[in-house]
Amino acid sequence: MTLTELAQIAQSVSVILASLFAIYGFDAWRREHIGKRRIELAEETLALFYQAKDAIESIRTSFGFEGEGTTRVPGPNEKPEHKAALDQAYVLIERYNRHSELFSRIHSLRYRVMAQLGVEAAQPFDALNRIVNELISSSRRMARLNTQRERFNETKEAEEKRHREYLEVMSIYYSSAEDDPISPKVHKAVEDIERTCRKIIESKGTLFAVINAKLRPRG
Repeated sequence: MTLTELAQIAQSVSVILASLFAIYGFDAWRREHIGKRRIELAEETLALFYQAKDAIESIRTSFGFEGEGTTRVPGPNEKPEHKAALDQAYVLIERYNRHSELFSRIHSLRYRVMAQLGVEAAQPFDALNRIVNELISSSRRMARLNTQRERFNETKEAEEKRHREYLEVMSIYYSSAEDDPISPKVHKAVEDIERTCRKIIESKGTLFAVINAKLRPRG
């Protein structure tokens, strides 16, 4: 084999190796870019769920403020004697409206999370949405119960049933230390999304994480 042929072979090998390194480098960059996007999404999602937890606590607080509920638009056939009771029931929705942008942002992230983190990662979003719907429903149920007249011939069983419903609605509407059906659901939704997001945020599989691990001082 002549020197010219050897030089041509060496040149071909160099081109092949250069191409392989270029492909490997691009693939590494692509994987690192996707990894960083997943981390950013996980951080944003987790932060919003923490904010939602605080917002729900604020919405359900038993401490009232003067003028709350007065933004409610009265119904066309509303009786004047029902206004105060209906305003009181509307306070929860009024408070929710102050945080509606936050819950809209969380809802808009749901499909991005499904696309990048998997369908199962969206389950806490569904749980949070059910919680919000349950709170709004409790406001409407309270409005009905607050304006519902006691019937003169109401049976004791019917009266007890109505009283049990009222206690159930109150336990949902307001946060309480005992027998609170909402707080455990909120904590579980946050814990579930935290479990998913923490795995990504603290992931060791990206080049970024590997470099950080090497540079991080050891205690």
